Amino acid sequence: MAKRVALVEDEAAIRENYTQALEKYGYQVETYASLEEAKTGLSQRLPDLAVLDVGLGDEPEGGFKLCQWLRQQSESLPIVFLTAMDSDFDVISGLRLGADDYITKDISLPHFMARVAALFRRIQALAMKEEQCEQLSVGPLTLDLDRIKAFWNEQLIDLTLTEFWMVHALAKSPGHVKTREQLMDTANVVVDDSTITSHVKRIRKKFAQFDSSFDCIDTVYGMGYRWKS
Repeated sequence: MAKRVALVEDEAAIRENYTQALEKYGYQVETYASLEEAKTGLSQRLPDLAVLDVGLGDEPEGGFKLCQWLRQQSESLPIVFLTAMDSDFDVISGLRLGADDYITKDISLPHFMARVAALFRRIQALAMKEEQCEQLSVGPLTLDLDRIKAFWNEQLIDLTLTEFWMVHALAKSPGHVKTREQLMDTANVVVDDSTITSHVKRIRKKFAQFDSSFDCIDTVYGMGYRWKS
């Protein structure tokens, strides 16, 4: 069955270009031009992947609002921002709201499709992991691979799909340094170094909300990160 992609973009020409590219690769595409139109359509059924523009018509941060709303509907739905904005502030804002990736409109269509394919490979890989092992426990951390949920001292930590997979990549090999490249490879995500850093900061913050002494993710300067055993 074809994967369903929701594309939310207010510019008709851009919407058409990306729709054609996605359909060429076999995806089923649902398009929306505004925040309210998207919320109405997606309330009926969530897609397998949401691709959101930041600015939607007269809503300069409509994509951010939609991301928040979608994340309330599903903790694990893959969400990607597709936008002309590329400042560090915009990237961090998108990630802070729960997006999994951030793609600027100046990249080529093949590159865009590679990022989309990487997200779907990650979901498939996670499903394969579930068949092998339903749960991973390391100290106070428990990862439920069947439901894609993380717990710290039995308290649920609200992680996005990308964050969950990164924690899994680190925690399954305590004490071993994972380079940013290895994290991207293990998590099947194609992002730059600064985006990995932003994800790690958000993960630490989420765990620290439940345990102020949380310090299990070490930064190994010049190399990457490791989960302290």
